[in-house]
Amino acid sequence: MQDSPKYWKGIEELESSPEFVKNALSEFADFMPVKESHGTSDATVAPRRDFLKLMGFGLAAATLASCETPIKKAIPYLNKPEEVDPGIANFYASTFFNGQDYNSVLVKTREGRPIKLEGNPESPITGGGLSARAQAAVLSLYDGARLQHFAKNGAKVDKDQLDQEVRNALAGAGRVAIVSPTIISPSTKKVIAEFAARFGGAEHVMYDVNSASGLLRANGGVLPAYDFSKADIIVSFGADFLGTWISPVEFARQYVANRKVSSAKRAMSKHFQFETNMSLTGSNADVREPMKPSALGEAVVSLYNALMGGGKPAGKLGMAAAALQSAGSRGLVVSGSNDPAIQTLVTAINQKLGSGAVDTANPSFVRQGDDARMARLVKDMAAGQIGAVIFYHANPVFDHPMGADLATALKKVKTTISLNDRLDETGALCTYAAPDHHFLESWNDYEPKRGYLSLAQPVITPLFATRQAQDSLLTWAGSPTTYYNYLRQQWQGVLGGGDFAKAWDKAVHDGVAMGSALPAPAAQLEGTMDVNSAIAAIKAAKSGGIELAIYEKIGVGTGADANNPWLQELPDPVTKATWGNYVTVPRAYAIERKWEQGDVVKVTANGKSVSLPVLIQPGQAAGTIGIALGYGRTAAGKVANGLGENVLPLAVMRNGAISYTNAVQMEATGTQSPIAQTQTHHTIMDRKPVVQEATLAQYRENPKEVTEYEKVSTPDGLEKPNKVSLWQDYEYKNHHWGMAIDLNSCIGCGSCVVGCQAENNIAVVGKQEVINRREMHWMRIDRYYSSDAHKEDFEEKGKLATYAAMEDPSENPSVIFQPMMCQHCNHAPCETVCPVLATTHSSEGLNQMTYNRCVGTRYCANNCPYKVRRFNWFSYYSNEKFESVNGHMFTDLGRMVLNPDVTVRARGVMEKCSMCVQRIQLGKLEAKKQKRRPKDGEIVSACAQSCPTQAIVFGDMRDSESRISQLLRREDGERAFHVLDAINVQPNITYLTKIRNTDKSDFNA
Repeated sequence: MQDSPKYWKGIEELESSPEFVKNALSEFADFMPVKESHGTSDATVAPRRDFLKLMGFGLAAATLASCETPIKKAIPYLNKPEEVDPGIANFYASTFFNGQDYNSVLVKTREGRPIKLEGNPESPITGGGLSARAQAAVLSLYDGARLQHFAKNGAKVDKDQLDQEVRNALAGAGRVAIVSPTIISPSTKKVIAEFAARFGGAEHVMYDVNSASGLLRANGGVLPAYDFSKADIIVSFGADFLGTWISPVEFARQYVANRKVSSAKRAMSKHFQFETNMSLTGSNADVREPMKPSALGEAVVSLYNALMGGGKPAGKLGMAAAALQSAGSRGLVVSGSNDPAIQTLVTAINQKLGSGAVDTANPSFVRQGDDARMARLVKDMAAGQIGAVIFYHANPVFDHPMGADLATALKKVKTTISLNDRLDETGALCTYAAPDHHFLESWNDYEPKRGYLSLAQPVITPLFATRQAQDSLLTWAGSPTTYYNYLRQQWQGVLGGGDFAKAWDKAVHDGVAMGSALPAPAAQLEGTMDVNSAIAAIKAAKSGGIELAIYEKIGVGTGADANNPWLQELPDPVTKATWGNYVTVPRAYAIERKWEQGDVVKVTANGKSVSLPVLIQPGQAAGTIGIALGYGRTAAGKVANGLGENVLPLAVMRNGAISYTNAVQMEATGTQSPIAQTQTHHTIMDRKPVVQEATLAQYRENPKEVTEYEKVSTPDGLEKPNKVSLWQDYEYKNHHWGMAIDLNSCIGCGSCVVGCQAENNIAVVGKQEVINRREMHWMRIDRYYSSDAHKEDFEEKGKLATYAAMEDPSENPSVIFQPMMCQHCNHAPCETVCPVLATTHSSEGLNQMTYNRCVGTRYCANNCPYKVRRFNWFSYYSNEKFESVNGHMFTDLGRMVLNPDVTVRARGVMEKCSMCVQRIQLGKLEAKKQKRRPKDGEIVSACAQSCPTQAIVFGDMRDSESRISQLLRREDGERAFHVLDAINVQPNITYLTKIRNTDKSDFNA
């Protein structure tokens, strides 16, 4: 009789199987030290206890873990600082500005160490929002790659010796230059001016990596301030104003103010985007048209001519022209180009419209770089005309197109000094290094826009033997004062008469103040064009073959913060790629060249080349490619070094400004490099309903019809919502916590992802583990493209074609972003299957995780319909395998960033969003001390707190007066829906349908 099939293998058989041995060797090589012989096989395999440990079996793992627990030493306070109470957080107002990205912040400290940055709600500019880069800046404080001492030729040197040598060198240097990015600190500028006067009128040259020099020249040296809330029609030519252009946190808040709709407000702005790469801003547009960079200038000319009475252009550009003519002063045109000719025409268009969204009387100061002056300085250095150069937060050897020329020219400068925080690509070539403090260790002031001031204050004693750069300049200039005293002296004029000490304390406490301290920008008339000259210059520009568009990513940005692992692992909002840059190409071109994603290609221009993998990008303009700047670091630190390639050498100078576009040649290399993308990880695509959207016209006609609900047929022939359930309903008697996410307001910026990571001690896993689908983010931003495969079905219903299908997008898709985290289901499938009750339901509606009870069976992850649970395959915070990934996070210093209110999870444990339960408990405790209930707004989750557009509303649904209760009452039957509503797990996360301001004719134009 034939043996019956065998469906179960014991542990002894499984650990000896070739499949397990192969996978264990590849995945857990660091944990496989024992060599055993099993029959004819001489493979290295896990012994029994290692196998149990790998698979997360409770008793074995717990026993082994207890044997391996490191010894921790607790040192009590002998003299406790007056303002520090153990276990109680303190908040201090400060300011983050890295040369281009401005955020007013509140710094959360515990026991004297900063652990979290949050937006300052007092700021009239950022309004409590925060960018992803600002969120992650606290981690950079603990970066061990920072230079920790003064140095001469890379070797440690005594500070006093360096000061004396620098003073002597500067005294006889002749022509001195200070190179920096944009400086918006009034007091710092005065320090530099006094330093320059001391040394024969030293020249201060500012440059911006992502330059706006063309925009400055087109406006007489003034950078206009923009208010997108005052625009009903927005037309953008490649300006990623929601992502990286000028002031994205400020612009995002303004933009969404005119995009929120409700029963009482059924109007919204209309946004046209003409661009080359699919940007964050373009993915939020109502109408988007891909264009080659050379065609963008021609489009601006056509729009200008149409508004001046010429012929109306065809297609979407014609629609934009008609909309602007109708909007008048409520219209706004912006361009991300650095071409002075294009910006001259854009300025003329806004003047013709009389746009109320443009303010040149109270300009922005966050971009002041002059490309022409920087180019001249490099040439003067090469000619031996510069005797000394000081680099202040500037790394032009890496981040300027003329970086190679500058590196050579530095050899002809007698005295070279770096004030940068590390021996970066430029600092390593300098003789002297006097490293600056981190901004969280410093005093400073800022004026990002005329009339709006903010302060920065130190929240921790300097960790290393560094000195604030302003103090270095004051010392070398022979000034006896400190920069703190200098700053206070300058602010006596800002705060006016009266009790200065009281006014100063208030300004430091609030972090912001009204007033102006920066002088009016000097008019830059050199190279200024009139309209006719601009048109002629644009028409004379030639295009040819494949055109490269260099762009900036949300996370890594210009590369100054590239050694921050939180930013490296933050998925790009559009490509969903992490850990490096790549070449975005249109699908048709990839098919034509027979390229697959990950194939490495060589891109050449200016006699220089980079080799990067191909990423097939829907919405990329035909005949173009895109490459992000900020990568290719060689002297940033363990995390950033060797990631991607530096594309800036492929940029050129054109019309006296940096051009981030160029004609290139491409060829395949025959090699492959996988790209770590996250969109298809933990996916719930191809299920329904996931995301929902409709047009503004449909919403106006019948708000209750724009959102679909899954229903079931009943015996009486009626269709009703599916209420069949395996679970008993909960009754919430005290609190019922929930969240509402408005898809109309979510722009996909990712700030909430980093905010959640910082708040909840979420591990970084590195590129290879992301490829293995093991990223640990509790919150992810799912990005969905429209698909032609479903277009006809949707058009029959009069709806748009965005559908949560697997990646089969349209050539120029519309896009929806959807934050996805644990839905805290009232009927939670995870709770049903956990064999040890590690995941349970709270009396306040939260799905709880008890980490020390979890044995890692992962049944809950398999049973979660939203795929939001994360498993710790490794002990990420104590495993040397991840040291190169996390860099400074694996030192005792790096662990200072951890939030002590949140457990650091061990290997073999499941984790997921807790709705920031530690914040909930703290808020309830504080209210209990005052013998009252928590007030709405006192308890806010980290994701909701960081959101610059207030897309996320968190609160108590048992409180009838809370914002979330009011919102859900208003939207009930209109836009509110639950993801995968048909399975009736009753989530406590509610989404609001996305509304686009477009009709069918617009969509098909």
